[in-house]
Amino acid sequence: FALILLPSFLIAANMSRRPLPAIGGWVRLISPFSAAGMICHVTAYAALAPIAGRNRLSMAMAAYAGFMLLVPAGPLIVGAALGVDDPGLLLVGLLLLLPVWLAGEVWLRLWRTHDAAAAPEAPIAAGEWRAFTPFAVLAGLLVLGWSTDLAAWPVVDFFTRPKGALLAAALWSYLDTPAEHRREGLESAVGRTSGLLIVVGAASAVGAMATAVVPIERLLPGASGQAAALIGLFAIAALMKTLQGSSMATFAAVAPLVLPLIEHMQIPPVAAVYAICLGAFVAILPNDGYYWVVRREALERASDGAATFYLAGASVCQALTGLVLLLLLLHLGLV
Repeated sequence: FALILLPSFLIAANMSRRPLPAIGGWVRLISPFSAAGMICHVTAYAALAPIAGRNRLSMAMAAYAGFMLLVPAGPLIVGAALGVDDPGLLLVGLLLLLPVWLAGEVWLRLWRTHDAAAAPEAPIAAGEWRAFTPFAVLAGLLVLGWSTDLAAWPVVDFFTRPKGALLAAALWSYLDTPAEHRREGLESAVGRTSGLLIVVGAASAVGAMATAVVPIERLLPGASGQAAALIGLFAIAALMKTLQGSSMATFAAVAPLVLPLIEHMQIPPVAAVYAICLGAFVAILPNDGYYWVVRREALERASDGAATFYLAGASVCQALTGLVLLLLLLHLGLV
């Protein structure tokens, strides 16, 4: 977890110190990758909201989808807990991202009766596009690792796998940051990582203890039904997320909780990872900090009931769309 969180928070800290270009609706294309790279959809939303203008609500759901589906965020965190280190995580996440994001967008367009964002459309302005280069480094290394067999060069192979590629992207970000800001960014990353590691460790310990006392195996079918098993994993993650609100804590708690069962079931590891990630979509409710961040800026004109309807409905649509697509990929043998 430290190898995932520390580099990601270092990229986020360095990125926050650069002026970003205001690009209006195009910000929705950047937000998923920003949320994944920062391993925090809340931080990505806060960083991009000033340049999103009227697109804040749509951008919020795009960032949410990126955090849940793209390496190095949700899939890599859950994969680390399940012992899955497969470059295929990147490809499956990209396959799911667009349909899942569009599902949330369709919900918002069907039910939103007014422009909920108070800010006007942001004009195109100058900014430092190079702030996004760590994401390009990360994507390029992962694609290289997925498409090329580098097992004969272990060090090179490491840097084309998720954890190594993330370290390389963080190093690029660190060296590309002005020298006077490097220490400040590194201290911020270490502080955020250390606090979250305590939370992740505690949640993992609770999950391990719960495995011994809670009959989780009754909630999942046997190995004969892979599709039903994925739905069971999805349901467990959705229940955990609904009860506690935190996506990160859901990732940390659910994976060790179901790991003993997954090891004895014939579920493709990548499919198991995404079943948990998709379950964690459900739902953006008032017990989720992201609800209040988006509510305050993108839905300030809406009532409490309407805001909950928009955000919870959009996140549930995203979750169900992703689950259907994941089951289709399983049926086609692509996961």
